[in-house]
Amino acid sequence: MKKSLKYRAAIAEARRIVVKMGSRVLVQKTGRPDIRMIKGLVRDIATLQKSGHEIVVVTSGAIGAGMEALGMEERPTSLPDLQMSAAVGQCRLMSLYDSLFSAAGCKIGQVLLTHDDFHHKIRMTNARRTMENMIRYKVIPIVNENDVVADEEIKADLALGDNDLLASLLAKLIRADLLIMLTTVDGLRETTAGKSHRVKYLENITRDTYALVTGSKSKLSKGGMASKLRAAESVAKAGCSALIANGRQTGVLTSIMNGSDVGTLILAAI
Repeated sequence: MKKSLKYRAAIAEARRIVVKMGSRVLVQKTGRPDIRMIKGLVRDIATLQKSGHEIVVVTSGAIGAGMEALGMEERPTSLPDLQMSAAVGQCRLMSLYDSLFSAAGCKIGQVLLTHDDFHHKIRMTNARRTMENMIRYKVIPIVNENDVVADEEIKADLALGDNDLLASLLAKLIRADLLIMLTTVDGLRETTAGKSHRVKYLENITRDTYALVTGSKSKLSKGGMASKLRAAESVAKAGCSALIANGRQTGVLTSIMNGSDVGTLILAAI
């Protein structure tokens, strides 16, 4: 218990934070953006920025929002339909963010990336330089995978995992102190003596950790707990802590940064 409190207290010291918001946090089952939830998260993010934290947002939800606008009930399987949904949904999503963040007194800018950008030195350097400058001018980068031009990433089982991998790559690129991944569960869970309970923190991630999780069956997202653990393991090795928490819990970001016992904290390895 003492370790948990000590680790939680250290979160408040994180200056640069990447907040990843999953599809199921942001949209309803139909794919329609959940305005109430998004307003609450925007309010929390604005509060954190105004208190001195440097925030970068990684958002999912573009394909889901596009599906709703186009009247699709299930996630498309063909690449052209996926890319069309992303193009339609991205407009809707960014328009909503612009309106809500402006009302909260914050400026935002859109950054679209693909997995390939992180393997191209010039593009990677340009992305880092742009976001560093945005942060310097107190503009919150709103980052999403560029599904309109992505091909294999958008389809494959080893895709960016509902932006989990993208968030981890980004956190390492900009040297973040903390990666917060918001989902619809309260963290990693394990069962002891027939009872399920939340894992409060992990000092490291092992094969036994992965054995605790199962895959996602959501029609709107590709990610699951396994992809979040992979992302957390990756950033931890680079010296960035990670936290998995329920994004549909009111005021979750404020609670996290206040050191409350929320979600599962994965400690930085170095």
